[in-house]
Amino acid sequence: MQLTSQSLTDGTPIAGEFAFCVPAAEGHVALSTNRNPHLAWAGAPAGTQSFAVICHDPDVPSRGDDVNQEGRSVPADLPRVDFFHWVLVDLPAGTTAIEAGAHSSSVTANGKPGPDAPGGGRHGINDYTGWFAGDAQMKGNYFGYDGPCPPWNDSIRHRYVFTVFALDIPRVPVEGIFTGQQVRDAIAGHILAQASLTVSYSLNPAVPA
Repeated sequence: MQLTSQSLTDGTPIAGEFAFCVPAAEGHVALSTNRNPHLAWAGAPAGTQSFAVICHDPDVPSRGDDVNQEGRSVPADLPRVDFFHWVLVDLPAGTTAIEAGAHSSSVTANGKPGPDAPGGGRHGINDYTGWFAGDAQMKGNYFGYDGPCPPWNDSIRHRYVFTVFALDIPRVPVEGIFTGQQVRDAIAGHILAQASLTVSYSLNPAVPA
């Protein structure tokens, strides 16, 4: 199975239009257009009954003590954890592409609605749901795609892995509000094929993307 994109080039930085935040002219960051990137796939094996899409960042700090704190930096040797940016399941077996901006075209305070997604699929919540849980102006369930916004003081660039899974089931057995890890667990044993693109991003002027 092959995954291609008109928006992303494997091994290179992701453009700011597909990010949640971009560097600010004054201060550290500003909100961006937050468009989902174009994805297209081919070569799914016989027996594919649906597709799932997951985007995750494996480089998120495991502790937030230093994150976005003036006069500090997030150390490079800090253990890192996964942060889910997009969780999409139940795309019909005939689906071969997602157009840029079709699932997200702005930052939506309190989160985009869900779980119903364009194209007949279902969106899970991404990890901005937890990140903004303590923010009265931004808290909510963040369904669908929300792009990169790594700490502006991180010592490392972050990677963003977009993966399309061909599954042997028409519907992933998750219900209601579900997370990326719940989808990973639910599709284990049902993956016929998968393909990924990995891009990078940084908001630290001292750390190239």
